Amino acid sequence: MREYRIDELAQAAGMTVRNIRAYQDRGLLPRPRRQGRVGLYGDGHLVRLRLIGHLLDRGYSLANIGELMSAWERGHELSQLLGLESAIASPWSDELPAYMTAEELLALFGTGITPEQLDQAIALGIVQAEGDRFRVPSPRLLRAGAELIAAGMPVSAVLDHARQLRRDVDRIARRFVELVDTHIFASGSRDRRDLADLAELVRRLRPLGAMVVTSELAGAMERAANAQLGDRLTQLLEYLGSDQAS
Repeated sequence: MREYRIDELAQAAGMTVRNIRAYQDRGLLPRPRRQGRVGLYGDGHLVRLRLIGHLLDRGYSLANIGELMSAWERGHELSQLLGLESAIASPWSDELPAYMTAEELLALFGTGITPEQLDQAIALGIVQAEGDRFRVPSPRLLRAGAELIAAGMPVSAVLDHARQLRRDVDRIARRFVELVDTHIFASGSRDRRDLADLAELVRRLRPLGAMVVTSELAGAMERAANAQLGDRLTQLLEYLGSDQAS
């Protein structure tokens, strides 16, 4: 189970540290595990914060949320609701974020990156400024960009591609989620006794999106590479053949 300091938990939940402390004071959020003077929070805290956020967005007051949670806890149903929330809202990747200094970023990308391009990378969420260092949510994504730049691709082209890829992947994700919502959630029973079954179903469905996209992307890359780069290969062979003949 991953653990968070309070500032990391706030960032993951999209809330402020002040809000988290207020929810604790109201009894909406369990106290953290203490390790010396540091409080450590787990995925269960993150799930409950996201549930609180969903309820606030739907117009519930904190007092209403407290009453709902108390009622659920008395009926032993809150754990099932949080289990479903965890299946839906917990991280969908096992990749852990990394932290880098500005010097380490420059060493990775070279001196070709400008302050404006760094701002673009921050806007895309590829890196996140945190004081005198940068948080990297996906080190694999950052490494892929660095490899493309090292191969000779301009930084601006890599950022443009990342922006377009984000839009394309968002559309794919929405299509898959809408499929599940339409044919499983919207058409199924909403009785509370089914919450555990729904949570288990979502956990089984979670890897399917990545499996489908990976399989389709592999086939699409093969077709695109054969169609476009195959022509380049033919041109290179013709060029080499004519050069040897002369």
